[in-house]
Amino acid sequence: MTKRAYNFNAGPSALPYEVLETAQKELLDFQNTGMSIMEMSHRSATFEEVHNGAIERLRKIYSIPENYEVLFLQGGASLQFAMIPMNFLQEGKTASYIQTGSWSEKAVKEAKLFGNIATAASTKENKYRNIPSIQEITWNEDDAYVHLTSNNTIFGTQWKVFPDTGNVPLVADMSSDILSTPVDVSKFGIIYAGAQKNLGPSGVTVVIMRKDLLEKENQNIPTMLKYSTHADNNSLYNTPPTFGIYMLGEVLKWVENKGGLEQVAKNNEEKAALIYNVIDQSNGFYKGHAEKDSRSLMNITFRVTDEELEKKFLAEAKAAGFVGLNGHRSVGGCRASAYNAVPREACQALADFMVKFQQDHQ
Repeated sequence: MTKRAYNFNAGPSALPYEVLETAQKELLDFQNTGMSIMEMSHRSATFEEVHNGAIERLRKIYSIPENYEVLFLQGGASLQFAMIPMNFLQEGKTASYIQTGSWSEKAVKEAKLFGNIATAASTKENKYRNIPSIQEITWNEDDAYVHLTSNNTIFGTQWKVFPDTGNVPLVADMSSDILSTPVDVSKFGIIYAGAQKNLGPSGVTVVIMRKDLLEKENQNIPTMLKYSTHADNNSLYNTPPTFGIYMLGEVLKWVENKGGLEQVAKNNEEKAALIYNVIDQSNGFYKGHAEKDSRSLMNITFRVTDEELEKKFLAEAKAAGFVGLNGHRSVGGCRASAYNAVPREACQALADFMVKFQQDHQ
């Protein structure tokens, strides 16, 4: 096996080594076609099998009900920030947004361009250290939808239980924790996610949408920005990101081979615990940003007790082969993103490094 970096990048992030090996092997000649998957027509029978296979695997892994569309779009989650209110925030209606970090703030900024926005809950005053309790969340029964961000990459918080919004569609940006744990899709109106954390390489955005919502879609917007355009054409209205969809399908095969979402979730809990335990047992040398009941399994955010020591920690970690441990530029500190494809060995190596660094600098 090629020597690999300890990749804790927040996104684009680690991909399963086995998937990369498969892609390498098939890169020049996919299924004896004499072409790369990147070279063939998206209308070909060969690619159609890849495309539909990825959709069916995602349906199977998440037990997605038949009354939901599975779409492969482009533009990242950031385009979805605008597409959702553009399509579903009708005139005279209000959409409620739960603010738990920078990405939910960006979603609100886009939504305000199209209609009325209410704050269902916010943890900004607590520096986004926690997820609000279900009791703190308020919305109206005639809201267009309620929006949340399931995992907050910058601040390292994650929803453990989702609100039941009844007849109001619950919309979730799951970009950074999709495929990391089982989810009851039927509780949501829309789930969307950029692929570049757990699903595959950057370039594909997955949207899982209840079909009846399409009946409420705004018809006075450009063709490419209507969800029905993509639903009616199996996400093939225009040329899709073919290589990204192929890779997404291979990642889904990898999840199946790992034992499905239940086993993946167990692995993620064990990996995160290795690092959180070091933080908790450091007597304050390392300080986690998130409150314990809101801690993310995907993005472990922390500070080193002294600013100069923190710089030294990051420099020594980089020299030791750890990649991507710097916190987001907006908040600083340290962040270890332990997505599905980050192996347990990398998390154990980081935990060992943190223990030794503390021993050497106390």
